[in-house]
Amino acid sequence: MLVPQIILASSSPRRESILRDIGIRFIKCPADIDESVLPGEKPDKYVRRMAEAKAKKIANQKKHKPVLGADTIVLIDGRILGKPKNREQALRYITLLSNRTHSVLTSVALVRRDRCKSILARAEVTFRKISKREAILYWETGEPKDKAGGYGIQGVGGIFIDRIEGGHGTVIGLPVLETEKLLRLFNVETWRNRLKE
Repeated sequence: MLVPQIILASSSPRRESILRDIGIRFIKCPADIDESVLPGEKPDKYVRRMAEAKAKKIANQKKHKPVLGADTIVLIDGRILGKPKNREQALRYITLLSNRTHSVLTSVALVRRDRCKSILARAEVTFRKISKREAILYWETGEPKDKAGGYGIQGVGGIFIDRIEGGHGTVIGLPVLETEKLLRLFNVETWRNRLKE
């Protein structure tokens, strides 16, 4: 059995899939932290703090491997849209995003012992016009419940997207380019190393 290279401080199936796609071996150990926004905290500072806090929490328990934490937020009109708490909030989110452009910010942090490095990636996503009926039907798929902003581009929610400026991985929750750079900083073997074998 191959030895895991890192610990993933997340329960996101999307992040798991991306790591597998780039050949990273990992074990999952989701971090449960307080995700409240601090008074006056800027969105970019918040998302970076969340990614680092998740990684640090697990790294404090398991010091033998690098720990990767990540966090994604949807931002529109200066407002952070997290995971919808219920149907009504999800429908409000989709209505707010309909026929407009919003930002998606994803931060990735890697921690090992006292060393912590993090990056921030940003994408701009434009939705087509979405009817109330579509928003209701989308909620009923179950997909919006655990997604920032109440949608996911890799599933049914992809039909709402007119345009993306930036990386798809940023919107899904793990920007590939930036994540690989972090892994290499921590001497974690990536697919590039395997090409030399």
